[in-house]
Amino acid sequence: MEISGSGALVVGGASGLGAATARRLADRGARVTIADLDAARGQALADELGAGFVAVDVRDEAQVQAAVDAAAPRIAVTCAGIGVAQRVVDRRGPHPLDAFETVVGVNLVGTFNVLRLAAAAMTANAPDDATGERGVLVATASIAAFDGQIGQAAYAASKGGVVGMTLPIARDLGRHGIRLTTIAPGLFDTPLLASLPQDARESLGKTIPFPPRLGRPEEYALLVEQIVANPMLNGETIRLDGALRMAPR
Repeated sequence: MEISGSGALVVGGASGLGAATARRLADRGARVTIADLDAARGQALADELGAGFVAVDVRDEAQVQAAVDAAAPRIAVTCAGIGVAQRVVDRRGPHPLDAFETVVGVNLVGTFNVLRLAAAAMTANAPDDATGERGVLVATASIAAFDGQIGQAAYAASKGGVVGMTLPIARDLGRHGIRLTTIAPGLFDTPLLASLPQDARESLGKTIPFPPRLGRPEEYALLVEQIVANPMLNGETIRLDGALRMAPR
């Protein structure tokens, strides 16, 4: 898929992995639309990049549809996600059900909401002359889908669901000339870890076999670019983790 001149929707694009992706796609000539719940940061980045911005809760069908309509995407990347650290049972009692439902609602149901509506719009695109593609979708899972730690039941379940639906969605959309590939990042230097002290972040980075540091959002964005460019990357989940395998806790 040619990036230059293509409409690109980046959901969760106000910060972290999404912001780096929006920057890279804009640098490559895409017409970027940023969608995020954080309107202030999202609009600021959009103004900087000359991109569009739409305020979006990924669980809301109408809001996601509005973002898709604004972007007219041939490329759609969804990075929006949340997490909660909670044991199944602790001294306060069982894991709150509403917390589990919220994480799954944003990370899994929200991801599916973006994928289905973006794919529906892509079916109207003219096929690429060289590849026959009408669109490329990129979803975001996590290595927690495979190596979930204690306290990550909700997060791991939600990201495992993203991994689990990748292949059937890709097979389903193949007849339309639409690809889906999922990225499962490891430990990345994103706002999720920004609240930790510098020494704690460095210590986490040293647990990664190579390179022994936290991943950089720009490296996630680079993989998005490579997925868009390579028509054989489809129906796959790619771990982006420097060979990290997380211990139970």
